[in-house]
Amino acid sequence: MSDDGDLSALVWGFLGISLLSVGGGVAALPEMHRLMVETHGWMDELAFSKRYALAQAAPGPNVMVVGLFGWHVAGITGMFAAMLAMCGPTSILAYGFCRLRGRLSGALGMRVFERGMVPIAVGLIAASGLLLAQGAAEAPLAVAISVGSTLFVWRSKRSPLWVLAAGAVLGAVFLR
Repeated sequence: MSDDGDLSALVWGFLGISLLSVGGGVAALPEMHRLMVETHGWMDELAFSKRYALAQAAPGPNVMVVGLFGWHVAGITGMFAAMLAMCGPTSILAYGFCRLRGRLSGALGMRVFERGMVPIAVGLIAASGLLLAQGAAEAPLAVAISVGSTLFVWRSKRSPLWVLAAGAVLGAVFLR
């Protein structure tokens, strides 16, 4: 387990990250990586990627990975603290923006703002994909699975759930 300093750093880190999460929790993944791996060394690249993969496999929102990171650092207290720090500020901002947007609907400034946020969100999500690919690059099998999964989802008309099923089988076979 961690000490109070780690819990405090975790909370302050996720409070800051929450304000950058334009495009959802996945868009903030590079900042989460910086906090968890580079700045504090609470986990390595592979542990980060594994927790992200576990959160993606579970039903629910992508931001669930924050709870896993918090759990890793400070147990159940860290899980709740990290989730509150990540979701609290953005929930308040989303509520306020929703009310403001209702009042400014159709205004030129609002349309410009919304259109300007799209490339920012796309760029942050692309950075997250590159970050996860770097973590997987340490294991050649993971790279092959990632490339195969990406090509399957991109070029096939089949459900992406087939990729999850194949990943479960490969994990059961190769990660005993």
